[in-house]
Amino acid sequence: MARRKESDRAQQNNDDSDSNPNDELEEEPNFDDPEGYEDDISEQDLMGDLIRQRPKETDGVESIVVIDGVPQVGPERIEKLQNVLKKLFQKFGKITNEYYPLNPDGSTKGHVFIEYSNASEALEVLKGTNGYKFDKNHTFTVNLLTDFEKYNDILDKWENPVPQPFKEQGCLQYYLLDQDACDQFSVVYEQGDKVAVYLNTQPEPSLLEERPRWTETLVRWSPLGTYLATFHAKGIALWGGEKFQQIVRFSHPGVQFIDFSPCEKYLVSFSPLADSRATDEPQAIIIWDVLSGLKRRAFNADKSQALPIFKWSHDDKYFARMGVDMLSVYETPSFGLLDKKSIKVQGIRDFAWSPTDNTIAYWVGEEKDTPARVTLLELPSRNEVRVKNLFSVADCKMYWQKSGDYLCVKVDRYAKLRKDKSDIKYSGIYYNLEVFHMREKQIPVDSVEIKETIQAFAWEPVGTKFAVIHGEPPSTSVSFYEVKTGQTPTMVKKYERKPCNQLYWAPSGQFIVLAGLRSMSGALEFVDTQDFTVMNTGEHFMATDVEWDPTGRYVSTAVSWWGHKVDNAYWLWSFQGRILKRVALDKFCQLQWRPRPPSLLSAQQIKDIKKSLKKYSAQFEVKDRLKMTKASKELVEKRRKLMQEYEDLRKQKQEEYAEQRRRRIELRNNVDTDETEGRGGELEEETVEFFIKEETTFIDE
Repeated sequence: MARRKESDRAQQNNDDSDSNPNDELEEEPNFDDPEGYEDDISEQDLMGDLIRQRPKETDGVESIVVIDGVPQVGPERIEKLQNVLKKLFQKFGKITNEYYPLNPDGSTKGHVFIEYSNASEALEVLKGTNGYKFDKNHTFTVNLLTDFEKYNDILDKWENPVPQPFKEQGCLQYYLLDQDACDQFSVVYEQGDKVAVYLNTQPEPSLLEERPRWTETLVRWSPLGTYLATFHAKGIALWGGEKFQQIVRFSHPGVQFIDFSPCEKYLVSFSPLADSRATDEPQAIIIWDVLSGLKRRAFNADKSQALPIFKWSHDDKYFARMGVDMLSVYETPSFGLLDKKSIKVQGIRDFAWSPTDNTIAYWVGEEKDTPARVTLLELPSRNEVRVKNLFSVADCKMYWQKSGDYLCVKVDRYAKLRKDKSDIKYSGIYYNLEVFHMREKQIPVDSVEIKETIQAFAWEPVGTKFAVIHGEPPSTSVSFYEVKTGQTPTMVKKYERKPCNQLYWAPSGQFIVLAGLRSMSGALEFVDTQDFTVMNTGEHFMATDVEWDPTGRYVSTAVSWWGHKVDNAYWLWSFQGRILKRVALDKFCQLQWRPRPPSLLSAQQIKDIKKSLKKYSAQFEVKDRLKMTKASKELVEKRRKLMQEYEDLRKQKQEEYAEQRRRRIELRNNVDTDETEGRGGELEEETVEFFIKEETTFIDE
């Protein structure tokens, strides 16, 4: 059989050669570059992934750490020491090798070499255990093995670094100097191809800047409004100043999410496409210094974590992330772990910073006979200032009031619990609102029970009220509670059967919008919570977004192209619910108001202004009327100018028509056809008759 197959194969080859006698004569394609061709593509752009994986001279060395300050023990205690150290250092990664140098008598020398699987794990050990106090007589000093060679290569003669030239950026807070305190807002439309920035003047917004392809996805303002961030395939760019020039850019390929620190000192960028366990250094999460544009620290990402992964304290001094049974708090500007170690919290589920104090609230789920609990933790002292135990808890959500005076924990409780093989099912769910009075002695906690399902919760930003949407559609209700010192929260108003699923308080409090977005067809209700009067109702069909301006004078509603593909537009309303402007844009995507920094006025000054508000309002009304009159005059003047331009153009064309009259007559065999009326001799009249129909009528005699 083998011989037959070989012969068949030979015969087939002969047949192929006979059928294609010119195959050998065909020229092979030429892959050479043309003359004068210059290759401008770098190896990094062409093979960036492969270049990062190629072997380096430091491979196998940069993943080794040297720990000094280890206790010197005899041969009989080495095994115990190894077990203790291994338990400590294996938290940071996989240990592949360890070496304990010994003296001639078999005792340890006081330092240890530990090798990890990659360099990023070794770097985490350095940041987490350098300066770690092992006992009262031993403190660890941790270094990378590559650092010894680096410090040996230090030049003997100091060379001063070359200073970078100063770059004038202009006034980045110019928008706060507007005489009429008009706010700015950004608009993204045409599927993200165009971005425009407007000044919210009346009666028409004024266009400040418009650029095509300014961003590739969306834009975002910084918390204080100083910068406008745009997203690109290669990273993030920040823009500012009167002409929105580029201030700084951060290179992070594939970035899809960013987060500013509250004081705008730092920027966190997250790229889900980056390798979560890069061989050289982390690439998924990077923290940048906004002023210098330098990378301060990078972290690996866990795909199971919710965004934002890092949460910041109000003063940018600390940022924290949650891990498995631990809470890691980092301090700035060192970007190292606070006190060189994480906080062990068995079963931690979520946490949130106070908006005005360096206090963290976190909650821990139930475990066997141990109840769930909510803990308030002060930093950097790590003192637990308040602990609240909770029973029969399915889930918790924490809501801080903007002023930091109160914390509300929405507790989902259950009546019965059933455990399957890999699932937990709850039945008889009801809800409690646990309100912590942060400014009172010993932080008392009050409880409000709500039997119905809670759809939404929102604190009044400046005030003592909160609102709750509860019930199942279409029978949802809205209840308002007021919190007073030393008293349990009391219900002050309840609206029955309200078609809403979201709550939007004005930034200064008092006014709120009850919105039924998306599935509720965009129903809007504007409420003054001082006396709970409904100022107005409206509807923006299929609205997806509602956003207050920073002053609380205007509200924007929008139908985003990202949510719906038709009727994309944004509408501007007054705080009383009066529609001011409807703007339809092709594939409108996003509207964002430019934030303002906190007011420099004291609480007493703000109180005095509110008392004399009627005096100021009269001045503002006069100013508004003048603006409207000026706008009317400008409109009349614009129309008059257009009419004058038309008359000038018409006169010019009439003169040209008269000048060309003689030439037209010559071209028409000396027959003047410009005016044909009244010249019967030059015209022939013809009458044409058409037969339309014939009718026969019979008349009885």
